[in-house]
Amino acid sequence: EVQLVESGGGLVQAGGSLRLSCAASGFSFDDYSIGWFRQAPGKEREGVSCISSSDGSTYYADSVKGRFTISSDNAKNTVYLQMNSLKPEDTAVYYCAASPGLIRLWVHWDSDYWGQGTQVTVSS
Repeated sequence: EVQLVESGGGLVQAGGSLRLSCAASGFSFDDYSIGWFRQAPGKEREGVSCISSSDGSTYYADSVKGRFTISSDNAKNTVYLQMNSLKPEDTAVYYCAASPGLIRLWVHWDSDYWGQGTQVTVSS
């Protein structure tokens, strides 16, 4: 059974930092690209960052470039999202997703496998 479990969300003041974790199981971690997505109340889900399984390339939404860093620990089957200089507009539920297809995951923001989400709230 494929499982993606996010953790690390919480309440933080603007300018603060959080590190999200996505622990994966039930599939060949090395063969799947992993992405982070977020959805704020009343808004569509949007891609935040993604790491490619093929070569470790990383991708970021313009809104988070320079502030967020995605990384992967293949020994632990875990992907992290380090979020620095957080802003109130970063407030959302953050989800991780896994797909063997990078294009489907990062371009189409679609996947068969999603975690349950973790809430990030940034106060002003």
